[in-house]
Amino acid sequence: MNKIKTLMVVMMAIIAGVSFTACDDDDDPVYNYAAYQNTVNKTVKAQKKHNKVILLVAFGSTWQQAFNAFDTTIEAYKQDARFKDYDVFLSYSSAICINRAAAGENAADGAEIRNYYAPPFWLTAFAQDGVRYEEIVVQSLQVIPGEEYTRVINYIKDFANNSNGDIDDNYLANVTLKLGVPLLQDKEADVPAVAKALNDLYKTQAKTDVVAFMGHGNPDTYDTYKANVRYTELEEALHTYSPNYFVGTVDMMENFKTHVYARMKEAGLNDGSRKVYCHPLMSIDGDHGHNDMAGDDLPEGIDENNYTIDQLLALANEEGEVEDCSWKTFFNAKGSGFTCTNETMIEKGLLELPTVRAIWMGHTKAAIDGEALDYYHSKNPE
Repeated sequence: MNKIKTLMVVMMAIIAGVSFTACDDDDDPVYNYAAYQNTVNKTVKAQKKHNKVILLVAFGSTWQQAFNAFDTTIEAYKQDARFKDYDVFLSYSSAICINRAAAGENAADGAEIRNYYAPPFWLTAFAQDGVRYEEIVVQSLQVIPGEEYTRVINYIKDFANNSNGDIDDNYLANVTLKLGVPLLQDKEADVPAVAKALNDLYKTQAKTDVVAFMGHGNPDTYDTYKANVRYTELEEALHTYSPNYFVGTVDMMENFKTHVYARMKEAGLNDGSRKVYCHPLMSIDGDHGHNDMAGDDLPEGIDENNYTIDQLLALANEEGEVEDCSWKTFFNAKGSGFTCTNETMIEKGLLELPTVRAIWMGHTKAAIDGEALDYYHSKNPE
């Protein structure tokens, strides 16, 4: 995790133009930051149709399936009568995803080269001369109110406080700012709503087999606002429909695939008669879905044609996770008591599920109908 954070810092430095330069139309060198800002400014000016705007903020991805999911989400907002007076744009909060999407990381698999930009560029563009939206709604596309959502809040705070000193203070004093919360923000309302939507979609599979949702999670060190509890609460809510639902993560202590398996085994489900269907509990089906969930990875030294669940469990690290091993290959190990194959991978992100996407959109409407954002305070649970 520390390596990932270091890479993010490095990539943010690149975006800010610390090391590299680009050229404008007159071939005068400009820092990347200015070049990116100019690009976003032009995009917003060209597409502005209303005096209000919604900015969707996703972590990001480099897969075409994810790009399509984002496109569909933008179009869903534009077609929704509740948002007919709003322009809609989408941004990435991950510098790594921004750079890799622009570099065409998955072009070999058919992904387009896409240019996404970080929220500060969009917010600044919304405040530029000739645009100046009177209302800005930022909608988090995060699943839990954790570390990434906190970054979204901080983008708004920096904008509202004119941290770069390049926005007209009079405009900032009068613009209305709203914030749409993550999918599982509220325990009492959102968790049951998501559980119902998922059960409506997968109750047939859960009737006789197991359905395991793979979320991301925050590592304990970064479990901002203790948001990881939402995964446990969602599993509990899903159990009101069927005991065959499980929710695990790739980055939450005591909720890795090994822990999910232990709960399945404790429930007596590993009797050899059941399949395990795996589904990303993330806004999109990206790297984690394609690799950590549905990939063919196995730890080094393991015979892919003849390995057992006991062999894998013996390789668990001190946190209980078996690294370099996908959910598919783990649950399909001999002796696991389950069958888990390509045919049981449900490779759909949550934004691809209209009934789940509707919950995010409901949060946007609630934000619009609510009071203007007090950007000195977060909207995270205690």
